[in-house]
Amino acid sequence: MDDQTRTALEAAAFRRLQAHLAERTDVQNIDLMNLAGFCRNCLSRWYQEAAQDHGIAMDKEEARTAFYGMPYADWKARYQTEATDAQKAAFETSHKAHD
Repeated sequence: MDDQTRTALEAAAFRRLQAHLAERTDVQNIDLMNLAGFCRNCLSRWYQEAAQDHGIAMDKEEARTAFYGMPYADWKARYQTEATDAQKAAFETSHKAHD
């Protein structure tokens, strides 16, 4: 497989992941962090870092808007719920190794 095809497939997979997460607003970022070690904010940060690697200036809010499809504050107000004590405890346990 040539590099251009590989890049196109990777981009398509990323867009599908992004669309899937946009549809699954019931899945909270803390759930993603607890299960997979990354969340929508991580993906938006990786997007920002990729832009910067290509000489494109992009701040955190621009990257989050690009990933979430709306300003992050709007997404939080619409979809984010308060983390439960169990979610918070799981986060603390799963992220001790990252300290």
